[in-house]
Amino acid sequence: MQVHTVGEGTPEVAVVGAVHGDEPCGARAIERFLATDPDVDRPAKLIIANERALEDNVRYVETDLNRALPGDPESDLYEERLAHELLTEVEGCLSLGIHSTVSSERAFANVAYLNERKRDVVAHLPVTAAVDFTVVADGRSVELPGFVDIEAGYQGSERAVDNAYDCLVAFFQHTGVLPGDPPAPDPGFYEVSEAIYKEPGESYDVLAENFERVAPGETFATADGDALVADEAFWPVLMSADGHDVLLGYRSTYHGPLSTVEVAAEAERAPVADDATDD
Repeated sequence: MQVHTVGEGTPEVAVVGAVHGDEPCGARAIERFLATDPDVDRPAKLIIANERALEDNVRYVETDLNRALPGDPESDLYEERLAHELLTEVEGCLSLGIHSTVSSERAFANVAYLNERKRDVVAHLPVTAAVDFTVVADGRSVELPGFVDIEAGYQGSERAVDNAYDCLVAFFQHTGVLPGDPPAPDPGFYEVSEAIYKEPGESYDVLAENFERVAPGETFATADGDALVADEAFWPVLMSADGHDVLLGYRSTYHGPLSTVEVAAEAERAPVADDATDD
């Protein structure tokens, strides 16, 4: 794990890239930022988390780092030890994690257990949507009370790197690391209600568009040519035929602009689960 610090003092702000090694946009955005020799107003950490997986261009080496939190320093599994190290590094920091996907080219934010701090961060990122993954967030960084993730775009694309860099800069502007005013786009807010799983051995084709309403009775995908029909309205999130071996995507409910969503002043921190959830 690479940990870079900019500025003088103890950082209370962090950016984390390459939690998954086949999602290089975060590491590249961090490298681009460091190459500018930035003049910062307060200290910050920039972390390239899973170097071994990044070098091999694989999601993980032994187990999914973003399902392994809080980790175990005595574990035989590399990512479980790494999860403990990562959690130690971001402790006390308001943090932005950078990911990418195979299902959407546009950048959007991921949260769980939404609180005022998280909403304030998301409200100042250049994203068009914010997704609450609380119901499926076991073992993920977004369970932490000061952690927000973004999906920056398609894996391996230059646009994902550009989106990741723009989000990094906006996050640092919002937190006072960099001067300037961050954007305030007021993205739409979507709350995941459940995962949609694939049947083993079947071939899938996705017909619906992510973040676009699927009406009751509408065919949103096919499995071996058979229609998958919505029994009630939902908004697909991270839905892709080829993105995951067992997961087709998620159903969500659209709640309107983020600014209209009520949250507690500080949501109670949920325990970070040991069991991983497929995603």
